[in-house]
Amino acid sequence: MLERIYTYCGSKQAVTEGFPFGEGVLVFKVAGKMFALIAIDEIPIRINLKCDPEKAIELREQYASVIPGYHMNKKLWNTVICDGEVPDRELFQWVDDSYDLIVASLTKKKRAEFGLGE
Repeated sequence: MLERIYTYCGSKQAVTEGFPFGEGVLVFKVAGKMFALIAIDEIPIRINLKCDPEKAIELREQYASVIPGYHMNKKLWNTVICDGEVPDRELFQWVDDSYDLIVASLTKKKRAEFGLGE
């Protein structure tokens, strides 16, 4: 699962990756802003994703493996424990949503600088 998430996040436009919080947490950024943090040392792996506040609560109520974002703003971030409860298709949609929220928060100038359109 880690390899699939890694490949998917890395395939998005203007994405960089790194380990700013140490070896155990892989961080994906778009235009310098975080959209996914993966706890690669955890079994099962965990991924933090930005989420619309209302949707975040809804997902936590729907899935036991979706919890408030670990070490993040609990209103805006969810941690997904990748234990198989959440269907892959849905998880990858949440990655898209997190990425899109970050892109939408960028200034028009910043989006243009990174070739992200309007």
